[in-house]
Amino acid sequence: MTDRAASRPPMTKDQIEAYSVGEMAPLTGPIVLAESDPDWPASYTREESRIRSILGDRVRRIEHTGSTSVPGLAAKPIIDITMLVADVTDEPAYAADLEAAGYQLRIRESEPDWYDHRVFKGPDINVNLHVFSEGCIEIDRMVGFRDWLRTHDDDRELYERTKRELVTREWEYVQNYADAKSAVVEEIAARAGLPGPHA
Repeated sequence: MTDRAASRPPMTKDQIEAYSVGEMAPLTGPIVLAESDPDWPASYTREESRIRSILGDRVRRIEHTGSTSVPGLAAKPIIDITMLVADVTDEPAYAADLEAAGYQLRIRESEPDWYDHRVFKGPDINVNLHVFSEGCIEIDRMVGFRDWLRTHDDDRELYERTKRELVTREWEYVQNYADAKSAVVEEIAARAGLPGPHA
């Protein structure tokens, strides 16, 4: 669940720009949803293998998350990967090796109430590598949300309908679109019995 919790206000332009590493380009066109692609899991597996080969046992846990991890769900064609390391704020322990392999640090949320979240872009396919510290509850929420959508057609369809409606709107940044999904994400998460954010 890379979307922010409904209890948290949407990010402002200043916040988005402050968390961005490098220039944060506004959207220049509509957000595109692709139909579910059976190749997405294989893309994840390839990236997981590459990340593990770079970091070894510094990878404490790694999972395919986001909409591309749910068969049958339309998604932005970006492979979301969520990884735990010992301490996400200790960037020298992992970031330099990822960057040497072509991953680019794009988001650094240096605040405990979003778990000091980091995001890297992949080197050759469209990947968002989300990094948190070991013990962070967010990975369990993301995996629980994924697993619920995999087994509950009604909520998967609700989530897809919501996304299809939201992509018809104009957004300045992709984060604005993600924030707009938060209410439906939290509604589904509650039905799934997932812990609330910052539980």
